[in-house]
Amino acid sequence: MDFALPPLVPGKAPEDTTVVVAMSGGVDSSVAAGLMHKLGYKTIGITLQLWDYTPASDGGTKKAGTCCALDDVYDARRVCQTLGVPHYVMNYENEFKEKVLDDFVETYLAGATPIPCVRCNQRIKFDSLLDKAKMLGADVLVTGHYVRKGKGEDGKGWLLKGDDPQKDQSYFLFATTQEQLDFIDFPLGEITKAETRALAKEMGLHLSEKKESQDICFVPEGDYRKVVRKFAPEGSIRPGNFVDKTGKILGQHEGILGFTVGQRKGLGIALGSPVHVTEIRPATAEVVLGPKEDLAETVFTVSDINWIGDEADYDGKEVGLKVRYAHKGIEGTLKNLGGNRAEVTLFAPEEQISPGQAAVFYDGNRMLGGGWIDIPEKAKLPLGEKIKVAIA
Repeated sequence: MDFALPPLVPGKAPEDTTVVVAMSGGVDSSVAAGLMHKLGYKTIGITLQLWDYTPASDGGTKKAGTCCALDDVYDARRVCQTLGVPHYVMNYENEFKEKVLDDFVETYLAGATPIPCVRCNQRIKFDSLLDKAKMLGADVLVTGHYVRKGKGEDGKGWLLKGDDPQKDQSYFLFATTQEQLDFIDFPLGEITKAETRALAKEMGLHLSEKKESQDICFVPEGDYRKVVRKFAPEGSIRPGNFVDKTGKILGQHEGILGFTVGQRKGLGIALGSPVHVTEIRPATAEVVLGPKEDLAETVFTVSDINWIGDEADYDGKEVGLKVRYAHKGIEGTLKNLGGNRAEVTLFAPEEQISPGQAAVFYDGNRMLGGGWIDIPEKAKLPLGEKIKVAIA
């Protein structure tokens, strides 16, 4: 399979360009490393040991399909041996615990649904790893994400959706800064997963048929409740009431930890007709239930906005939005509230706008940035109350 890329550094030959590849041990990042080597770049593979997810560390059985485990480190090292390029492993478990796992636990206890992979990209892979790459003399940091990189008339980098709509990962990279984007490249953005596997086989990589990562790396067997209870036992079990939107008590539950906005199955209560979780109120330990139409919203707010579009002020701007990774997308307008916050008004009602998830903004195929969907004011914890994550 023929594959060509424009020079990663304009005016600099591949043999004079040092590329550090972030290698997770999966087929995507492995092929990214293989392509860099094949195209003549001085290639270095780096794998971050983020979480030792093994029977010895978690007291359970490692489930296939998780990332960042020790066998993935082995796979990355074996790929680099096959290619004949250097490979380094860096232990970031303590930093990962502080910057990603603790945030995951706090977000769930606050009644929201976190996206730890975005936090990991933001705080570990595109921050700490980028610094390490520069220390190794890298000209470019390469990852295996299915996104594309463009360039505006001012020379600044643009982040574009991957060509394959089934694999586009731009949603997870909304927190990427302009400075990071200028130093990072994404060679897989114009190909499909099937083509990636074909390239892996052509390169003789042993993991060409390796299954994709499905679970969060630190969540044994997909049970996020177990993780929260382990790291915050004092706050994870707090019985409360199921209520309707008027406050009428419908029944009892064992704790808000077991629920997410939009959930219909596994509620543990039968009311004679289908109901969904429409709101979670950690301050009162209430889980609000209602019909599907109660989920529909047209206005919500987002915080901690990262904006990599051209406009210095996005107030009044019409954008395309995704409010979850698998979302088909919808259009709306932004109102700048100041302090990296915005009010989003959708052109049509949308269901399952879940606090803690991301609202990511687009202009066609260009990703402009995004922010975290806020917990509604009426559902927030009392002012000054802080959920403290237990030290493991």
